[in-house]
Amino acid sequence: MITRLLFVLLLGFSFQLQAQDVTGTWNGTLEVQGMKLRIVFHVEKNENAYSTKMDSPDQGAKGIPTDQTTFADNKLTVKASALGMTYEGTFNQEKSTLEGTFVQGPGKFPLTFTRAAVEKPRRPQDPTDFPYHQEEVSFDNTSDQVTLAGTLTLPKDQKVKQVVVLVSGSGPQNRNEEVGVFNHRPFLVLSDYLTRNGIGVLRYDDRGVAASTGDFGKATSLDFSEDAEAAVEYLKNRKDLAEAKVGIVGHSEGGMIAPMVASRNKAVDFIVLLAGPGIPIDQLMLLQAKLISDSQAVPTAVSDVNQKALGKAYKYLRENPEKEHVELKEDLVRIFKDALKDFPPMVQSGIGDIDKFANDEAEGLLSPWFLYFIRFNPSDYLTKTNCPVYALNGTLDLQVSSKENLEGIKKSLAEAKNQTVKIEALEGLNHLFQQATTGAVSEYAQIEETFQEATMAKVAAWITSQQ
Repeated sequence: MITRLLFVLLLGFSFQLQAQDVTGTWNGTLEVQGMKLRIVFHVEKNENAYSTKMDSPDQGAKGIPTDQTTFADNKLTVKASALGMTYEGTFNQEKSTLEGTFVQGPGKFPLTFTRAAVEKPRRPQDPTDFPYHQEEVSFDNTSDQVTLAGTLTLPKDQKVKQVVVLVSGSGPQNRNEEVGVFNHRPFLVLSDYLTRNGIGVLRYDDRGVAASTGDFGKATSLDFSEDAEAAVEYLKNRKDLAEAKVGIVGHSEGGMIAPMVASRNKAVDFIVLLAGPGIPIDQLMLLQAKLISDSQAVPTAVSDVNQKALGKAYKYLRENPEKEHVELKEDLVRIFKDALKDFPPMVQSGIGDIDKFANDEAEGLLSPWFLYFIRFNPSDYLTKTNCPVYALNGTLDLQVSSKENLEGIKKSLAEAKNQTVKIEALEGLNHLFQQATTGAVSEYAQIEETFQEATMAKVAAWITSQQ
């Protein structure tokens, strides 16, 4: 956010921070023998059950009841026996689509739905006025032939002394670092605060998201670092910012990417790490899984087995970078199937098809992004980072724990003999830098505050001190 939120994969509890939420209104157009017929689904969820009502606007029909709605393994199935109709579609959260087949009687037709736009309620910190210069910009990562689109905000009527690039965390994020399920826009709030305090800000859509080109699903953190570096170069080449210091403010995975860029490109004058990793990522992910399990009161008998299984899987992936996808998957399936035997009987019985479960869990760890990510050690880059660094984290962060990661950052920067370092743990803040009670992910959407103002003031003051 949100990073791009770092995620935890719990065996038996497939838990993603960007929840797979299929509820809402979906619009599609059915094409039958040259005719077009609009179809609308209204999908709701009450407790653990889904229900759907259907509209056919071109036939003047609204609120048509359906008999059955299920959502499992990322597939939505809607059945209406009175119409002899079944729809089955695959949910693509990144694109916000349902792609599948509409069946009625003997006819089968491809049908893609897109989610209807829903106006989300504003959060109290969302800006309503913009007393500064805003410019829609784009810049190129020429190595990957990707064009990134973003917004540059600059204070009016004053010389800009510092300008920063905002880099989001894991998962596809737009320039506001928005994750719909939480209804928070941290980068919109942060950029507004910094610009009002005299600091220029460039925030941009991740590759393949919103107005940016490219394929997000095939990219790794290394690719994202090249996108961030292209943003830095863009700012450095603007004549109106020729005398400004250029820095990177990275959140979560963005706090991993910032040192990657700074360690190889001296054009980066300073970096701010918001909940950035400081320990090897496989260790971070295991600690994250444990902390989130505890926050959800997952039974110890389940949590311990999960830790053991993930530990084996991560270690295997880290130690076998030369192996191909097929061999990696076969071995991961064996690891997960062995682990299933140690789960309590109740958990085992709820899993269903063990082969399918183990196969799905293994496949989930084999994306290009995750393979690069799980083998990553932030120290490899922090020990080569010599520009000024401000690293801060909340003491209630369950995703990137403050104690272990801030200590790791401090140790690596000391090894780099970096003389301009500020490390700060902020009491009572969570991964999004909200004032929290427990730090649990479930609190993110419940808290009205998007980004604690006192923390933004600290960040602004430190950036302003970079002369």
